Amino acid sequence: MENATYTTLTRQSGLMREMQVVANNIANSATTGFRAEGVTFTEVIRRTGTGPSLSMAAARVRTTSDLQGGLRRTDGPLDLAIEGPGFFLIETPRGERLTRAGSFSASAAGELVTSDGFRVLDAGGAPVFVPPDAGDIAIGADGTVSAGGRPLAQVGLVRPADPLGLTREGGTMFRSAAGVEPEEGGRLLQGFLEASNVEPVAQIARMIEVQRAYELGQKFLEAEDQRIRNAVSTLIS
Repeated sequence: MENATYTTLTRQSGLMREMQVVANNIANSATTGFRAEGVTFTEVIRRTGTGPSLSMAAARVRTTSDLQGGLRRTDGPLDLAIEGPGFFLIETPRGERLTRAGSFSASAAGELVTSDGFRVLDAGGAPVFVPPDAGDIAIGADGTVSAGGRPLAQVGLVRPADPLGLTREGGTMFRSAAGVEPEEGGRLLQGFLEASNVEPVAQIARMIEVQRAYELGQKFLEAEDQRIRNAVSTLIS
C-alpha cells in the first residue's frame, strides 16, 4: 500500500472519531453540567529509508471545553450551580470523581447525593450530611450548608491538581489522576443548575464539515484504488 493511501486512511480514522465526539456533544446538548468535547489532530512524521518522509495524522487527543454553561433557575433548595471555575467532588464505587452537574437531593440517611446516588463530598473528602429535620436549608456562595443560621457542612468546590490529567468518565463525570485541590475562584448558586455548554448550531455545522472532509477522503481512496488497478492491468496485459 502506498504512502498516500496510508496517510489518507489515518485521516479518515481520525475524522470518524471526531464525528463520534460531535454526535455525542449534540446528544448531550440538554444534559445538566455537560461539557463539550473536542478532538485535536496530531501529525507524526517518519523517515522511509532513502525516500521522502511519511506524514501520518492521528486524532487521539480529546479536549474538554471549560466555557461556562448557562444558568437555569429551579428554586430547588439542593440544586447547585457553579459560577466560574471548579467542580463538585463526589464519591463513586471507583473512587472520587469530579462533576459540574449539581442536581442533588438528600438520601434517607441524610447525606447529600447526586441523581445517581453518589455521595457529595466536602473539600476534605468527607460526606456532606443534611439532617432530615433541618428545616429550610441555605447554601452560601462558599458552599456552607446551614439551617436556621446554624452551619451544618460545606459542599466542596475543587479543581484538578493537574488540569491536563483530567479524564472524562461517563457524560458529566471526570477523574483526576493527580488528585484535587481547593478551588477559590468559583462560587455556588443555590436554586440554579448549570446547563450544557454545547452550542448545538456550531456542533451541527462542524458535523457537516467533518462529513464533507470524510467524503473527500473516500473519493481519493476510490480514485487511488482505480489508478492502481489500471496500472496492474497495464502491466499484466
